[in-house]
Amino acid sequence: MEFIEFKKALSKKLNDLTKSEEKLFLTDVERNDLWEHYLNSFPEGSNPVYKERREYDCQTCKQFIRPFANIVAIKNNKLISIWDIEDLESPFNEVAKSMSEFVKSAPIRNIFVSKNTNMGGADKNTQQLEDGSITTWNHFYYSLPRSHVTSSLDSIESIQGFYRDSKNVFKRSMEELTIDAGKAILELIDQKSLYRGEEFRDSIMTFILYKETYETLPEKEKDNWCWKNSIKNTVNRIRNTAIGTLLIDISENIDLDAAVTKFEKVMAPANYKRPKAIFTKKMVEDAQAKIEELGLTNSLGRRFAKLEDITINNILFANRDAKSKLKDSVFDELKKEAPINAKSFDQVEEISIEDFIKSVLPSLTNLELMIENKHSGNLMSIIAPEDTSSKTMFQWNNNFSWAYNGDIADSIKQNVKKAGGNVEGVLRFSIQWNTGKHNKNDFDAHCKEPSGNLISFSSMKNQYTSGRLDVDIIDPQEGAPAVENITWTDIDKMEEGIYQFLVHNYNHRGGRDGFSAEIEYNGQIYSYEYPHELKHKEKVLVAKLKFDKKEGITFIESLNSSLSSKKIWNVNTNHFTKVNICMFSPNYWDDQDKIGNKHYFFILDGCKNETNPRGFFNEFLSKELTSHKKVFEALGSKMRVKNSDNQLSGVGFSSTQRNSIVAKVEGAVSRIIKIIF
Repeated sequence: MEFIEFKKALSKKLNDLTKSEEKLFLTDVERNDLWEHYLNSFPEGSNPVYKERREYDCQTCKQFIRPFANIVAIKNNKLISIWDIEDLESPFNEVAKSMSEFVKSAPIRNIFVSKNTNMGGADKNTQQLEDGSITTWNHFYYSLPRSHVTSSLDSIESIQGFYRDSKNVFKRSMEELTIDAGKAILELIDQKSLYRGEEFRDSIMTFILYKETYETLPEKEKDNWCWKNSIKNTVNRIRNTAIGTLLIDISENIDLDAAVTKFEKVMAPANYKRPKAIFTKKMVEDAQAKIEELGLTNSLGRRFAKLEDITINNILFANRDAKSKLKDSVFDELKKEAPINAKSFDQVEEISIEDFIKSVLPSLTNLELMIENKHSGNLMSIIAPEDTSSKTMFQWNNNFSWAYNGDIADSIKQNVKKAGGNVEGVLRFSIQWNTGKHNKNDFDAHCKEPSGNLISFSSMKNQYTSGRLDVDIIDPQEGAPAVENITWTDIDKMEEGIYQFLVHNYNHRGGRDGFSAEIEYNGQIYSYEYPHELKHKEKVLVAKLKFDKKEGITFIESLNSSLSSKKIWNVNTNHFTKVNICMFSPNYWDDQDKIGNKHYFFILDGCKNETNPRGFFNEFLSKELTSHKKVFEALGSKMRVKNSDNQLSGVGFSSTQRNSIVAKVEGAVSRIIKIIF
């Protein structure tokens, strides 16, 4: 067999590969090693010496072998070399086989890129021999089709680097991201729980299809598959996108709600409110499987606890017949039909909760607490298992838990907090509108400080007084209350003198409704309603007050208002409410060792949780279950306590947080005290 036939067969193989494959690749073999292996692959005696060199040792062929001999294609995840040629005769069949094995022994290093059509030094050349005759020498050479020649101005190394990075990112996605994460995102999209989720549906579905294929491949084929499928893959760099970050977080078992919130911070506007809770069908199914495995099926059903659920040894105080024991006393002067200003009790005796339990509680015949607006977050309920014989899921030896009030419907303060405003300052002025019909007017909260400085959208912060406008809604969205908020956080910096609080209709866009407003100082909330339409550029004075660091605030003039008394959980705030039971939180019942923070619970007469709280929280779960917290987080969100009139609800205080409440106590002596937590 002549070399020219070998050369033609190699060209034909290259022609087949370039026609059938969009891209070719290079394996990780050094150029010099390719040339040496080629020369050494000829069988002994098959490469005669001619003019002090071997017959096939020519510099022209070397210009083909060194840069191109390691070209391969990928078919069915297997490497196909340009040397995989059939029907060759010796010695070229041995050469081709040896070269093929050598080239395919290394993994793919890069995509093959060329800027010209010529592959090799020359197709052939002639030479005059010593006897005067002319001989023709053939060389390895191939004219590359234009479809495989790049016109890019970037360097070959830069182009190869781009494709190499794409393949590496794609393979990381296949290795590290999970199908379950993709399916969870699809379910969130279907639930309309993911901002602009429909934009990512095709990408996630494509990712899942690729991932499902990848997981069926033998390990040795995965790298080749990634090279081939990363070329025109629309999700090859999905890791580097916003939706890819969500895929990563869910795959790494980050809390689903936290992962989606992180995604929303990138994708959603500041005032975006997620329409649905974050949990998926798949998560619930996984939870059910785990619960059955641990024998906790009967423990999951939760309800409000009732008095008959509690053993007497876990009750610190019970006021079962308080109404029949009420007597005329110092309390007669209190007008129960009117709200009470908590400031009037600033000078009463203070007592720590520990001393109250030890010295006061044992002798009481009646206990009442004045629930202020600031205690709305302290409202709580004790939660019991539906099956009283079920095993505990918690760190303590009983199956009781508790839930604090997480939100209050239509609360200006809560809506400000949701919008990112600070509601924990010394003095707060908040406004709210767009709570009924869509009111697109651009209302602004203004405050004129004693020095004459105006805090508003045009001058949002006064660093010298700590006053700051931190929520500024310009374009109210339909169905979402609009709020603005000004807060002073440092009493030492605040100016003494006259403060004027106003609402300015900066831009009238057809809204016919007015606004609500709150002024809060030292935990006391004053509420205002202005139901009238504001004209374009009109300003309405909500209140003018005098501030003194010692005396607090004194109103000079204002819209009609009184102390804000609200009915929350069937309890009127700023009124005294009877306490039926006092107890510790369930993690301190039955003289258990210290397990978590101690809470002090006061069960209030007539108090009714108006929400459907979670039956349990992850932080309550036993150590055996903590590794499954993602599953239980989803389950806890889905399984909520059903409404019930018969419940143990009231207020609770953590031993780790400073707080106080005014109490009216009756026993041997009747008096008013302030309990300090």
